[in-house]
Amino acid sequence: MARQRNRPGDYDPPDMPAVSPLDMPVEGEELLEQPQRRRIAPKSPRQVLQPEAAPPPPPRSQKARHPLVVVLNFFVMVAVLIVLSAAGAFYFGSRQFDGQGPLTETTSVLIQPGAGLDTISNLLSRQNVIESEFIFSAAVRVFGSESDLKAGEYLFQPGVSMREVLDDLVSGRSVLHAITFPEGLTSQQIVDRLLLDPILTGEIAELPPEGSLMPDTYKFTRGATRQQMIDQMMRMQERAVADIWARRVPGLPVETPEEFVTLASIVEKETGRADERPRVAGVFINRLNQGMRLDSDPTIIYGIYGSAGPPSGHVILRSEIDKKTEYNTYHFTGLPPGPIANPGRAALEAVANPSRTDELFFVADGTGGHAFASTLDEHNRNVARWRQIEAERRAAAEAAEAEAAEAAEAGAAEEGTGGAEEAAE
Repeated sequence: MARQRNRPGDYDPPDMPAVSPLDMPVEGEELLEQPQRRRIAPKSPRQVLQPEAAPPPPPRSQKARHPLVVVLNFFVMVAVLIVLSAAGAFYFGSRQFDGQGPLTETTSVLIQPGAGLDTISNLLSRQNVIESEFIFSAAVRVFGSESDLKAGEYLFQPGVSMREVLDDLVSGRSVLHAITFPEGLTSQQIVDRLLLDPILTGEIAELPPEGSLMPDTYKFTRGATRQQMIDQMMRMQERAVADIWARRVPGLPVETPEEFVTLASIVEKETGRADERPRVAGVFINRLNQGMRLDSDPTIIYGIYGSAGPPSGHVILRSEIDKKTEYNTYHFTGLPPGPIANPGRAALEAVANPSRTDELFFVADGTGGHAFASTLDEHNRNVARWRQIEAERRAAAEAAEAEAAEAAEAGAAEEGTGGAEEAAE
């Protein structure tokens, strides 16, 4: 049948290709076989409006079902779970490690020498310092601090964190105790103080030589031994003597460090005032240079009682002054055979650099110091004043004792009267 030509105004559609350009294969590429979709011929208008059934899903890839892929997927899942668990555990452990601890009051913990990490963790947990032994031990190992933990006594404050506990144990910030030895103590008196200290341990091998110990305040940790303290004091004294002896002024009438310490011990026992030590040393230096006896009262005491020292409150008697001993400088010129006490650094410095005076005498002045004199007449006047002060003090003390006795007698009489009146009633 012949094709009719369109009339003017009619639309003449162009010829359309049988295949869409998007569906056309590219040159050199094979056209993939597309599954044919069967169109359903509608039987009624209602059926036209209904949607077509969806195509079935594509078949599962054979590669996805391969056993190797299944195994790899399993291990990947396990690895992911392990990483997530480790991250969670690390986060929880970090919060516990840095968080406030369970301690509610200040607590002292003693870490014994040689204690291992497990022992330390258990001790800290039992004393409620840390909340978890496992977290604390794990953190110590992670930080590589297991071999850095130090023994000692540690004082932990309430709420201390496990990190702070570890920092203290690594740095060794343990509790320090102190013991003080005043200048002028004898070696026996120093040993007695060490033996009375309840924190120090052990015995002392032997009595140290007189003058070999440096008086000072010494700090130590719990567990330190008494012999360690003695050894430390001897080292300190040896260094001080060597240093000060090397800096001494020329012309001193002492020839060896031993004589130097001996004279310093006498100066130490004669005065406790720092401003007087060089002056007292100057007096003794002058007397030695002039061949005079030292006439030092402390040498009398040491010659009789030795390193044990005199009884408390002892007053030197005339019989003791007259008693000849190898230390009593009232009976010979020069120095005694050895120190009479352990001098401190100030006394050693005073002998090494004494005052430049012409003074030869001194006596107590009643104020805790001394009156110095260059001549015997001046010294005798100072002695007379001192004896007057002593007499006045004795009289005042006797008056006070008598007044106290009278008051006690009056009180006893009143009690007796009261008792008699009660009996009469």
